[in-house]
Amino acid sequence: MEAKTKTRDSWLTAAFAAMAEGGVEQVRVELLAKKLKVTKGSFYWHFRDRTDLMTALLDSWKQGRIAAIKEQTRLDGREPARQLHDLLALYSGNNPRGMAIELAVRDWARHAPDAETVVAEVDGERLRCVADLFVALGLPPDQAFARAYLFYAFAFGQGLLARSTGAERADAIKAICGAVLVPAPTAT
Repeated sequence: MEAKTKTRDSWLTAAFAAMAEGGVEQVRVELLAKKLKVTKGSFYWHFRDRTDLMTALLDSWKQGRIAAIKEQTRLDGREPARQLHDLLALYSGNNPRGMAIELAVRDWARHAPDAETVVAEVDGERLRCVADLFVALGLPPDQAFARAYLFYAFAFGQGLLARSTGAERADAIKAICGAVLVPAPTAT
């Protein structure tokens, strides 16, 4: 075994970075080895082939996204409306690398059935968790799911717009959209 072997996680981290920079096409063993300053032998210590790496990437992305949404939407004593606004702020925040990975995985899913299946699983869990917060606000299940759907359409749709679009009014736009998406709590 070579002296400069990287861990499996370091290969995955490098693969996510490459994906964020240029999409799934940039996740190539030779390029990753060069960035990590090791030979391809280190790669084969952890993965059978590129397909094995890509499967591990999908699994890592899926587990990370599902764990994150469960944590972010866990009913923890905060008002559900506050949690939804906090979640919107998180998705509206400045995380270009995270958005680049999200968009790269979604682009990958347009061409690869295994990636499409994983994205559908993550989307399903995200919608379910956010819909549960809307139900906690008193909305019926169908309305809660529709609000969750709009919530994610807005959250991810922002990442598709040019950063300069509405930049001078970004805070006002986010506040207005948040007020439209998250209804005021019902009086009890």
